Amino acid sequence: MCYLNLSSEVKLNSNNKQLTLFQQELPHDVKNWGTFKDSLKAPVHRWFTYPAGFSFKAVEHSFARFFITEGMTVYDPFMGSGTTNLTAKSKGISSIGVEAHSFVYEITKAKMEWDIDKKKIQKFISYLNSNFHNKLNSLSDNKNFSLSHYFPELVVKCYSEETLKKLLTIRELYNGYVFENKEKNFFFVVITALLRNISSAATGWPYIAPKKVKITSSDKDALQEFNTLALSMLQDLEDIKFFSDVDYKKSNHKLILGSSVDVSIDNESIDHVFTSPPYLNNFDYSDRTRLELYFWGIAKNWKDISDKIRTKLITSATTQIQRSNPKYKIDNEFKSKCPEVTKFIQDSANKLSELRKVKGGKKSYDLMLIGYFNDMYKIITEVYRVLKKDTKALFVLGDSAPYGVYIPTDKLIGEIGCAIGFDSYSLEILRKRGDKWKGNPQRHHVSLRESIVILEKNA
Repeated sequence: MCYLNLSSEVKLNSNNKQLTLFQQELPHDVKNWGTFKDSLKAPVHRWFTYPAGFSFKAVEHSFARFFITEGMTVYDPFMGSGTTNLTAKSKGISSIGVEAHSFVYEITKAKMEWDIDKKKIQKFISYLNSNFHNKLNSLSDNKNFSLSHYFPELVVKCYSEETLKKLLTIRELYNGYVFENKEKNFFFVVITALLRNISSAATGWPYIAPKKVKITSSDKDALQEFNTLALSMLQDLEDIKFFSDVDYKKSNHKLILGSSVDVSIDNESIDHVFTSPPYLNNFDYSDRTRLELYFWGIAKNWKDISDKIRTKLITSATTQIQRSNPKYKIDNEFKSKCPEVTKFIQDSANKLSELRKVKGGKKSYDLMLIGYFNDMYKIITEVYRVLKKDTKALFVLGDSAPYGVYIPTDKLIGEIGCAIGFDSYSLEILRKRGDKWKGNPQRHHVSLRESIVILEKNA
């Protein structure tokens, strides 16, 4: 049974487990740990700019702090673009990662494959350059040619006609080439990374604005950018292997496409968990990859994205909610295990239910809140099951205040962990959030933060 006192900084639950909130002595660049900023400059990490990424430096610090070394295995139940797994591999540490977003999973799978054949990479680059103009001309010579035949309207609006024809040419030559899997995955990421880089529209994260032209808009040549990027990524692989001071080949890495609610990992087989769950901030992770999904033909419309991706992700956005669905009630086991936490969640959901009636957009924050913590309860239960004794699980996450109703996500995660069986938790504050909205009357004025929650499982 959890004891929840949201105003206290040092608390005791019913089992006399000490729970602490404090500002740990952390490196000076800690404010960037919850963002992808550091990883944008790091080999391989930077291949795909994931809007929900976090810093590889945070993972390195955690490994050093808790003595995670070669021969051990780390687990990330929200693998995303693979920051934890890539960092583990560079240290010769084995890893397991789970990701429910199938497109992002494919990106990470490619990033984790370092032993590709350099000659085969160069061979395809040569092939593409040799055949590029003939293929491009054959498309242009077709009197019935139309870019809208190949791409949804959003994609067509994000590029000049010439640039999109060149991207289509690259895609067609890629699809028609006989690869081995490793090299095929590598070029899948190369082409994907081109898309936002050479668009004429504003395609920065998280939103795509086809009508907004980039300030630095200069129509970059798709073929030239492809060549530059492919060779740069190839060099990244050389660099990351060269600068690694361990034999990464001795480590093993298992990437799982699916849900971390129920994972095929042995009991007490994991030495450390480092992860960053989706924040409870109404961020639609499936929609944020819409440009890439449309370009590759993985999805053609909103329904495709929902059927193939959105419905498979942890609940964290109102776009996932159907109010008629009965699943958005607090899970009975969750309620039994942690009544004080679930009472707080239900009370907050009731407030949000009333507020949505008078707020613009009538967003289903109430059901999103319940769905999110139902999912998180199950995932934390699995994390506890797979962790060895005398280990720790670290969660990088932020709190939220939908419609101004404050939800201390970090404390709630800690309380849930203790209810499940973890011996204690602590919170380390990384940075304050939300200040940029102070002048916006449509936004709340609740002070928010980004934290690391540390759950401890003792012997």
